[in-house]
Amino acid sequence: MDEVKKLLEQFADQAVAAAPPVDVDADVARGRRALRRIKTRRRATGVLCLAAASAVALMVNESVGGWDRGDAGVAADAQSGQATPGASTSDAPNRAMSTESATTMFGAAGVDLVTNKQAWPGLGCDLVPAGWTVEQPANAERVVLAPSSERTSSSSSTATKLVLSVSDQAESLKGVRVVQTGGRTFHLGTYPNGRQIGQVLQGDRWVVAQVPVGGGWSDDVLQRLLASCKPG
Repeated sequence: MDEVKKLLEQFADQAVAAAPPVDVDADVARGRRALRRIKTRRRATGVLCLAAASAVALMVNESVGGWDRGDAGVAADAQSGQATPGASTSDAPNRAMSTESATTMFGAAGVDLVTNKQAWPGLGCDLVPAGWTVEQPANAERVVLAPSSERTSSSSSTATKLVLSVSDQAESLKGVRVVQTGGRTFHLGTYPNGRQIGQVLQGDRWVVAQVPVGGGWSDDVLQRLLASCKPG
């Protein structure tokens, strides 16, 4: 029994002597590298999961939004009584704003000026609106022009007519805007009743134009007309 014990002790001593030396620092470094790899894989997995969840949420949101827009379009078509594919009610304010910004205070440009072949007492204008004629009688201080559609009208109202007049003093206007161009100073504004007016100083007298109600006169057209007029 003692001999067996001695043999086992000899084998144990030999095994310990033959074992390589232990490098504790190297073992610690390997353990840290392994831990970093594990953490890196976990972070990458978390990012991928988050991205996948975001993509799913976006797809669901767009699907719901599409259903809502479809319902709104059907409701609008039902009220209007006709199909309007591709129409969006949100575009209406934008279109209105674009139209408004494209016009001036005297409306969209829609009046053509042509050479005036008529002589008026007290006031001479080289240009007149195309197709407009002078209402008789014209006097030395005031000329009224009407479009062809009103030539036979018996109405005495000048609301839809162009009224040109001469004054020693500038008219008192509301919301007046002063425009200087071509060596002349134009005043653009309205009467207290809202009638739109343009006037320019020609020599020592003012030429005044009352613009017809309903638009069709741009600032440029009005200024060209006034610049062509001179007191007689």
